[in-house]
Amino acid sequence: MCATKRPGVTRHTMIETALRLLDEVGLDGLTVRRLAAELGVQSPALYWHIRSKQQLLDGMAEAIIVAAGMGPPRDGESWQDWLARRARAYRRSLLTHRDGARIVAGAAWLSPATIQMFNDELSALVDRGFTPVLALRAIATISQYVNGFVLLEQAKPREPTENPADQLAMLAGLLDGGASAPLLVAIREGGTTTGDDAFEHGLRTLIEGTDATLTGVRSS
Repeated sequence: MCATKRPGVTRHTMIETALRLLDEVGLDGLTVRRLAAELGVQSPALYWHIRSKQQLLDGMAEAIIVAAGMGPPRDGESWQDWLARRARAYRRSLLTHRDGARIVAGAAWLSPATIQMFNDELSALVDRGFTPVLALRAIATISQYVNGFVLLEQAKPREPTENPADQLAMLAGLLDGGASAPLLVAIREGGTTTGDDAFEHGLRTLIEGTDATLTGVRSS
């Protein structure tokens, strides 16, 4: 490799710059060449710190995950409150960056320190009566729910393409029951599938389901 290492360009500054660039151009517009230009170096100079674009994306994913504040429950905090707090913080962190959920969903590697933190979270649940398998599935299921929810949120068009009233009228003409069809009633009563209310409904359902599963494990 003929490039020389440029002072001031570190893995940390690369990831910070890449996240800022992500907000400007999105995942599809983010390239190693564009990042190098943003940093004022030639592309080969970046390979002192990463071996591939995937390594860059993995570093960005980890930064987003860590920014959510991993770690076991606080003193006196129930596991239910902790899982809810963890999920909300994770969603906020994903939404902080354009295509944040796509970045994390595509991650192939996390650092040993982050993996150890995840293991500490599992240990905290095991201490509260979870089996290791149930602890893993509880955290993974909620994390995957958050990822999928934010993927949908970030994929939605920013501006409506049709007048909402026209959309409702079209649906009324398609559905049995017309304007009284359950789907239209749900929409009129605020039954959206994205947004804070929808997120909290899904999160509450998952936590209550986990609670019921844990009760079954304890009684078996």
